[in-house]
Amino acid sequence: MTRMPFCLAIAAAFFTSAAVSDPLPSWNDGETKTAIVEFVDSVTDPDADTYVPERDRIAVFDNDGTLWAEQPAYFQVLYALDILKEKAAADPSILTSDVLRAANDGDMEGMMANGLEGLLEIINISHSGITAEDFKASAHEWLTTTPHPTMGMEYAAMTYQPMVELLRYLRDEDFKTYIVSGGGIDFIRAISHEAYGIPPWQVVGSEGNASYSAESGTPTITKDGGISFVDDKEGKPVGIMSHIGQRPILAGGNSDGDFAMLEWTTAGEGPRFGLLIHHTDAEREFAYDREGHIGVLNRGLDEAAERGWTLVDMKQDWSRVWTGASE
Repeated sequence: MTRMPFCLAIAAAFFTSAAVSDPLPSWNDGETKTAIVEFVDSVTDPDADTYVPERDRIAVFDNDGTLWAEQPAYFQVLYALDILKEKAAADPSILTSDVLRAANDGDMEGMMANGLEGLLEIINISHSGITAEDFKASAHEWLTTTPHPTMGMEYAAMTYQPMVELLRYLRDEDFKTYIVSGGGIDFIRAISHEAYGIPPWQVVGSEGNASYSAESGTPTITKDGGISFVDDKEGKPVGIMSHIGQRPILAGGNSDGDFAMLEWTTAGEGPRFGLLIHHTDAEREFAYDREGHIGVLNRGLDEAAERGWTLVDMKQDWSRVWTGASE
């Protein structure tokens, strides 16, 4: 596997997708690719009974494990740990709990011992007391310069080439593509346009508390820590309605955290498409599904067929995995 700089990787991804007649060149020919193309054809043919007007061609995708990797932990969690360690090095007094001390020591098990409550402690240190603009710059720099611990690529280059192609293909067919993620909305917005061609206003995610101030004549929005909305599981359909205002016709995910989003999307009238990424490629990426601390896929595996959802076998269906590497 040969690495390439993130900016070149993204340029190559979009050029490759646009320069060939096959809109999905990194997808192997087979049932999965055929199902995607046939669905898109069916909803964009004005003479077909299944035609869907452009205004209703909404496609939503989870991010972690669907558009980019999520192992050994969500990228935003790894970012938060790095920021925590930087702050603790400057001021050790911020390590006021066992969770924070475990996080600073790289003890993931100890860090997760208190679940969401413990994670909130880390978020309150790493994601607060900073303007929205400075946070975006910090997240972008980290994503585009920090190497993944096992793959060696910068995190932002660990997007899935087949999914980048799918996003472009859908937009070429007059779909609007949205990210709907359990990850932080500001973290994803820092890179979404560069990585996926998705503008920040088409990102739905978990939200933290923020406040506005115009002290000293300078209007500022500051991240205050905490979480005001969790865009995961049953929260995803709620987030879609809050931000987008209508039911999508296509939804893609990779775990049971995305189940409600696919269920709600495909329950609508007319043609619908549900897509689940199954991580089956331990050699090129990671292999996991039913067990683990992240990206667990149980109900989706059990019910995909009866619900008519398309299950993507990463090992079999993708000829290439990474945007940021030549394989």
